[in-house]
Amino acid sequence: MDFKDYYQTLGIAKSASAKEIKQAYRKLARKHHPDVNPGDATSESKFKDITEAYEVLGNAETRRKYDELGANWRQYEQAPGGPGGGANPFGSGWPFGDGRWTVNMGGAEARAGGAGDPFSDFFHTFFGGAHEPQRRRAPRNKGRDVEQSIDLTLEEALHGVQRRFSIATRGQARTVDVKIPPGVSDGSRVRIAGEGEAGVGGAAAGDVFLRVRIAEHPKFRREGRDLHTPVDVALTTAVLGGTVEVPTLEGPSLTLKIPPATQPGQVFRLKGQGMPGGRSHGERGALYATVTIEVPRRLSDEQREHYEALAEIERPGKSGRKKRRARSNA
Repeated sequence: MDFKDYYQTLGIAKSASAKEIKQAYRKLARKHHPDVNPGDATSESKFKDITEAYEVLGNAETRRKYDELGANWRQYEQAPGGPGGGANPFGSGWPFGDGRWTVNMGGAEARAGGAGDPFSDFFHTFFGGAHEPQRRRAPRNKGRDVEQSIDLTLEEALHGVQRRFSIATRGQARTVDVKIPPGVSDGSRVRIAGEGEAGVGGAAAGDVFLRVRIAEHPKFRREGRDLHTPVDVALTTAVLGGTVEVPTLEGPSLTLKIPPATQPGQVFRLKGQGMPGGRSHGERGALYATVTIEVPRRLSDEQREHYEALAEIERPGKSGRKKRRARSNA
């Protein structure tokens, strides 16, 4: 049998004290115990190795023989008159093969045997009930989460809405009341706790996530908490100034003052007329109104006459200002 470096197995120096050996063993045993890693053959093998290493190094007498004889220490243990009257505690390479085993923890021994589970009994003895893993019981797995979509209008996203929603889980359709908070955005997810697939072994059920889809609005475009909308301004109002009505998502329009010489594409900000946001949903964004100049498609005779007069005035070399100056000089 190949020589096993038990110091390397426990990750300690050959000069390690009994306390350091014990600490190293406890740390590794917690990590690789089969009850902590069910079904993991690598961890179980590692656990066997570190337990074997501690059984030797944790006992002052066997450690001394191991240090003095190196690879031959097992033969010493098996020789007639050797410790244990010729009994080889590691003859099989694994000390717990007969179902009865003893581990020394610096004076304290843990003994188990028979039909019990040595791993669980061992773990309870040395790490206490607070750290005892669940023993040989059905796995507990949280239920699967379910994701569905929900369609909203922009107005519903503004105010929030309560819907009765059909959810298909656990092989059947169910209806639940869903409260959508104000200010949800397109693509966001609303969580309904415990309404997903049932858990396994008594574990909690999964959750339902509703992915929000907000329909495009004919008048408003959303950017975060802000809304954008075009506002038509008559040509004369843009030139001379005046007022226009700006629609809002909540319904009532607002009166907006247009200063003289307003240009196409000019943007006016209406504070607090956007979407709610923030933790309290009380902080609302703004509504941005972008000016579009409304050019009349049809003109009355009187309007045409005035526009023609204006065009005559604005014609190069024939401005009304120059004519007035000429008359005043006369």
